[in-house]
Amino acid sequence: MYKNIEIIAEVKIKSPFGHKSEKTWSELFDMADMIGDIISIHTDERWGGSFDLLKQARALTKKPLLAKGIHNSDAEIEKAIKCGADWVLAVGRIPKVHAERCIIEPLTLEELKNIPESLRVAWNSRDLTTGGAKKETFAEARKIFKGWLCQASNIKTVADIQPGANAILVGTYLTEFADSL
Repeated sequence: MYKNIEIIAEVKIKSPFGHKSEKTWSELFDMADMIGDIISIHTDERWGGSFDLLKQARALTKKPLLAKGIHNSDAEIEKAIKCGADWVLAVGRIPKVHAERCIIEPLTLEELKNIPESLRVAWNSRDLTTGGAKKETFAEARKIFKGWLCQASNIKTVADIQPGANAILVGTYLTEFADSL
């Protein structure tokens, strides 16, 4: 926790947008385990993840795990939970199964308007089609959504945390963020 804000620390060794970590999965996991309230493990191989890594992480920590991926189907949500996830990211949709255990990532502010405030939501500042920054901001998302809201992507230090964030998801800059704590 940082000033009552949950830290979701992501183990990300690469991304389809050019990021490649100098640290190994194990080194990043150890750092995430040290600073995170929740540890985010990628299930999508485009980010260097897999469901097997989620199982491995479950064996390494008692902390809550977030299965991070697009998770286009409810079957993937079920699989992530069976592999040990406490939370599952669902991008661009509200799943028909285990929605109460999901963190919903809307792609647009219009999508955000349709999410019940009883669910957890992540507002990703990164456009998942280009890897660049979205035009819509976290502040705009917070004005729309009054429930639990996580600020995700492009967080390098504690100075990047936006007012109104209940949680932050730190991945690419995990090392720099850890140093800023």
